[in-house]
Amino acid sequence: MACSSTSNCKSDSNGNCNNNTAPPNKNDATPISGEETRANVAKYYGQVLASTKDLKTNACCTSGAPPKYIRDCLKNIHPKVLDKYYGCGLCLPQYPLEGATILDLGCGAGRDVYLASQLVGPKGKVVGVDMTLEQLETARAHLKYHEEKFGYANVEFHQGYLELLSEVNLPKESFDVIISNCVINLCSDKEAVLSACWELLKPGGELYFSDVYANRRVPMALQKNEVLWGECLSGALYWNDFQNMAKKVGFTDPRLVEDSPITIQNSDIQQLIKDMGLEQLKFYSATYRLWKLPLEPHCEDYGQAVIYKGTMERYPSGVALDKHHYFEKGRVLPVCGNTYMMLHDTRFKDFFDYIGTFDTHYGIMGPSPFDEVPSGNDASKGSSACGTGGCC
Repeated sequence: MACSSTSNCKSDSNGNCNNNTAPPNKNDATPISGEETRANVAKYYGQVLASTKDLKTNACCTSGAPPKYIRDCLKNIHPKVLDKYYGCGLCLPQYPLEGATILDLGCGAGRDVYLASQLVGPKGKVVGVDMTLEQLETARAHLKYHEEKFGYANVEFHQGYLELLSEVNLPKESFDVIISNCVINLCSDKEAVLSACWELLKPGGELYFSDVYANRRVPMALQKNEVLWGECLSGALYWNDFQNMAKKVGFTDPRLVEDSPITIQNSDIQQLIKDMGLEQLKFYSATYRLWKLPLEPHCEDYGQAVIYKGTMERYPSGVALDKHHYFEKGRVLPVCGNTYMMLHDTRFKDFFDYIGTFDTHYGIMGPSPFDEVPSGNDASKGSSACGTGGCC
């Protein structure tokens, strides 16, 4: 049957549409195997996509303009590496990274690896892992170029599956930061990926990554569409399932850093989703940070506070920990125990002054679940960086 749409359609010599966006069986609930998923993704990113221009949606192209210091670093990266970048956000924490050891999961052609290489400097190290040989060939082909450009060599690339990171033989508790840019959603066993990240991080380290999420669970029938999976849409986790999964493997308090809605700018795919009755299924690009710390499941009050010194380069006026925690220079802000630990026991430590300890617990930082009759001596709690509704 000839295709009637002109949006991103690839037809054969007979005029038949080759887009793999035919409406799937709504009642098909049979899960796709991990091996089949990996094979489809490898084919899509290794053979179907030759450059960013070949993407059929904007799901992997949603990040805004990066800050100037990142733009300056990008100028040093080879154009062929930049051309094969398919990420959906900026995946580098804002604190100084000099001397850090960073792991990039799903590094592709190596853009973020070579970006991080410049930020960690000659005393740091960046490791990239990807399953797609064609992408890794591009990354490795430009090793010498970047070594000469930067003046040092601190990068290495490994082929491997993110669900089977143990087979890559990376040392446990050896990374300060793990980054990933719009890749974990492509994995069939996302819990295995998060669990491996917990094992590979040093205590006080973090998984700082951007990915695509949905406002509800994506039906299995839609997950089987190879194009939508490759475009980072149908493999997206429902956001609450992701948070529960992260907590299950040890990342007790996931923090959302930033997010933005994804508009599917492809009429064929929009029609497919409409035909399945899924018009209320929405997708979002989001950056999370997950800390390897002994955090509590809720926002507990220990009477602690922090003061940002204003000493972090590029952030003299204030700095954000996540979407709900911004610290203005010189201002005393009460925080919960989790937020205190995320600052005090990580690479943020030297940029803050700290008030209080964990000696006295004052209850949850927010309303009690019990109905209480207030007495005249009760004093309302002051304002807090963690707010009244918890940290999440």
